[in-house]
This record gives sequence, structure tokens and C-alpha cells, in this order.
Amino acid sequence: MSIEPVVLFFVLGVAAGLLRSDLKIPGVIYEALSIFILLAIGLKGGVELAKYPLGSLIGQGLIIVAIGALIPLIAFPILRFLGRLSRADSASIAAHYGSVSVVTFSVGITLLGHENLDYEGYLIVFLVLLEMPALVIGVILARFGVGPVRWAKLLHEVFFGKSIYLLVGGLIIGYVAGPEGIRPLDRLFFDLFKGVLAFFLLEMGLVAASRIAALRQYGAFLAGFAVVMPLISATLGTVTGWLLGLSVGGTFLLATLFASASYIAAPAAMRIAVPEANPALSIGASLGMTFPFNIFLGIPIYLWMARTIHGG
Repeated sequence: MSIEPVVLFFVLGVAAGLLRSDLKIPGVIYEALSIFILLAIGLKGGVELAKYPLGSLIGQGLIIVAIGALIPLIAFPILRFLGRLSRADSASIAAHYGSVSVVTFSVGITLLGHENLDYEGYLIVFLVLLEMPALVIGVILARFGVGPVRWAKLLHEVFFGKSIYLLVGGLIIGYVAGPEGIRPLDRLFFDLFKGVLAFFLLEMGLVAASRIAALRQYGAFLAGFAVVMPLISATLGTVTGWLLGLSVGGTFLLATLFASASYIAAPAAMRIAVPEANPALSIGASLGMTFPFNIFLGIPIYLWMARTIHGG
């Protein structure tokens, strides 16, 4: 299978970072790119959601969110007892892996277009829903038997942080407008999506290169966890999608969602809720190792898993 061109922009960014190039994406441009991607994904999800009766999605939604919430509960004891990390660091990293990555999901959608595979458009809704339980569970794991949780600040960060707010806002706008109403914006938000994603991945490559040193410092265990945990989570997603009767494309996207790790919403929330946790560990693992693993190896593996469980 050929590599998606947008992924090569990530390679370009990683190479620039490792070679100590002076290449930089200005902060204002990076912010604009992230806002565009979040809004575009939300809009697409809302337009697709408008095609389905909401009542028919409630059952599926509860199952997907409940199983997704198991991921941080699986990750925490692995980190705490096998990796011998502190409770705070174990909980923070577990929250990152229970949460999801918008960009990884975007690359998955791009691959489906390349493979001419359809998928259930409403799955984009779960990109929003799966962020929240993992962050709350991570805080509970960190604070259990230790001290009080500042729930007001945490919940405000989770629900009104940039990523969730834009995803939900775009979702509502897309749902209200519907396929016909959103058509005048197609060229901006949908036709240009791949090009904007390419620039964003260039920046992600630069950042990922800067986090690799943190993984070297803290040993092989965390690097191994950053590769094995996505495979465990993707297996959960693949089986769940198959049992729920999703298409091959839908099963693949659910596996990709479960396998992804957050490096936008989760770091912000954990910084407020668990300030004693070391962000270099969580961001180094999720962005420095899991993100490139998913882009280059994980996503093709998850597509193979989805096709295999569906009988080829």
C-alpha cells in the first residue's frame, strides 16, 4: 500500500527536528491550522449525523463510550505496577491513551478515501464523546485516596477547552445546516482539508522530534508501552465495531480512535487536574512515539484487522 502524501509531511517535520534545521511554523499559523481542522471535522460529523435519526445512535453510543472508558483502566495498572511509575504519572499517561487524537483520526479518514471505503459518518461524534470519560477517569485514578479534586476547573477545561468546544460547535452547525446548507462551505472546509492537514502534520513532526529525548531518558518500558497499548486498544475497537455491525471502514475508524492518544486536550486538562505529573512523559509517549507509530504502522494494521474480522 502506498504512503499517503500528507504523512510524508510528518516525515519532513521529524527530519527537520532531528537534523536541527531552523524550520519553524509560526505559532499563529499553527493555531489557525488546528482551529480549521477541528471545525472541519466537527462540520463533517454534523452533516453526516443529520442523515441519521438520533434515537438509533444512543445504544451504539453508550456501548462505544463505555468500552472506550476501559482503556485508561487497562493502561493504569500496566504503568503503575509494571512500569513502576508514580500514581500521578500513571494516571496522567492513562488519561492520554484513553482520550483520542483528532489528527490521527483525520489521517484514518484520508486513508479510507484513498482505499475507496465508505464509513458511518456519525463516528465523528465519538471523536468528541471519547475525550471526556478518559480525562475524568484519569483524575480519579490520580486522586483516589490522595486528596480533593478541583472538579469545577477540570470540567471547564474538558468541556470548554478549544478542542472540545470547536468540535462540538462544528458538529452542531453541520447538523443544523445539513448537507444542502453546508454546501457553500464545501470548498473551504472539505476540499482544502488535506492541504491544511499536511501543514499541520509538518508541525507535528517538528514537535515529535523534540519529544524523543524524553523517551530515551525514561527507558525502554515507556517506549514499549507507547507501541503495545495502541494495539490493545485497537483490538478492543475492532471487536466492538464488528459486534455493533459497523462497516469495514467504520470498524477501522473505531479501532483508530481507540488506538490514538491525545496530545491536545489531555495535556491541558491534566496540567490543571494533576499538576504533579511530568508532562514530558505523557506527551513524549503519546506524541513522540504513539503518534508516529500510528501514522506509519498502526493505521495500516488497523485497516487489516478490520478487513480480517469482516472476512476479507
